[in-house]
Amino acid sequence: MALAVLMSIAILREAFAASALDAGKAPTPALGLEIRGAIGPATAQYLQHGLEVARRRGSPFIVLEIDTPGGLETSMRQIISAILAAPMPVVGYVAPSGARAASAGTYILYACHFAAMAPATNLGAATPVSIGGSEPAPAAQPRPPMTAEQRKVLNDSIAYIRGLAQLRGRNADWAEQAVRGAASLPATQALQRHVVDLIAPDLTSLLTQLDGRTTQIGGRTVTLDTRGVKVKWLPPDWRTQLLTVITNPEIAYGLLLIGIWGLIFEGYHPGGMLPGVVGVIALLVALFAFQLLPTNFAGLALLMVGAGMMAAEFFFPAYGSLGIGGLIAFVVGSLILFSGAPGIQVAQPLIGGLAVTGGIVILGIVYLATRARRSPVVTGTQAMLGAVVEAVEDFAARGRVRYGSELWNACSAAPLRAGQAARVVKVEGLTLWVEPLR
Repeated sequence: MALAVLMSIAILREAFAASALDAGKAPTPALGLEIRGAIGPATAQYLQHGLEVARRRGSPFIVLEIDTPGGLETSMRQIISAILAAPMPVVGYVAPSGARAASAGTYILYACHFAAMAPATNLGAATPVSIGGSEPAPAAQPRPPMTAEQRKVLNDSIAYIRGLAQLRGRNADWAEQAVRGAASLPATQALQRHVVDLIAPDLTSLLTQLDGRTTQIGGRTVTLDTRGVKVKWLPPDWRTQLLTVITNPEIAYGLLLIGIWGLIFEGYHPGGMLPGVVGVIALLVALFAFQLLPTNFAGLALLMVGAGMMAAEFFFPAYGSLGIGGLIAFVVGSLILFSGAPGIQVAQPLIGGLAVTGGIVILGIVYLATRARRSPVVTGTQAMLGAVVEAVEDFAARGRVRYGSELWNACSAAPLRAGQAARVVKVEGLTLWVEPLR
């Protein structure tokens, strides 16, 4: 009996020791991810990689900090699909103060298991850009009726965001207003209208308010335990950073121009190698970026043709016709090159600067060509007409004359004496027709 009591005491002692060790062990940190700036392929790849890292680490939840004007629909849907398939809760947090979750950011926030906003932030304006355009029509001016294709896009976007709202138990009617009428809300009104779940001024307050909240993941109820949990932020890796750089519209645009001009210079100066190598690499990287961006290929073709026509003006002066036509094609192609999402466009000042520079160069070429046309010919047989020569011997019909430092056969209707000056009136092959100077 005493032995049994001693064994029970030992077992209880080990159990208490294990509990003490567990109590002293720090909980697994949550993973922090960020969406900053326009949403594109690099953002989608970064979020998908981050969710995979969180799964491998066993993170209890993910904090997704959002500050975006929107972006590509394809990238947005990839991010939302990854969030919906995540095995742990994802907390969407629009922060810091002054941030926004506009357009595609609104869809992503609706897809998160928990939605939070910092004070002085806003969300909404989720109308597809291909329908809404870059500038809304004035209130007094009636909007033109939508085409069948535009209605399809609008209805698809409304159904998509309503489905996300119903999945997370949020305000689906306002979500439809954000898509149909580009409605927006500040943080306080978003909380009142049950668009978001809470308002938190900082990360500490966010974690405190999340403690004990529940959500459904894969048919099971998950309760958040944020006590003592730290958030470990995951920065983008070098691949994501490289993709972010090359899919920047201005960078992709610049790479395209470098590629085009590099190949043009190599074509007109074969054997240089460096312009051709740089041009091929830049052009391939630019085309890869354009494949990921919402590229209007008619604009891309106009841009390339315009650059080629301006280059042709250097070598085949057409008094501005090639250059001006190429400049117009270049500007139009640059303006319509990207056609689809907030933040995904080439800065108009950059296009204007390149257009002004190209126009100045073309005007300079036209001026030089006009001046060259009006100047006297200084080479070839045309330059010899009217030139003064000197007879090197006496002759009546045929003889020899000195032109510069050369001796030429000459014919003259009047006799010439040695040393007498004459003027060239015609050139036939290697014979000069001259007449004596009076």
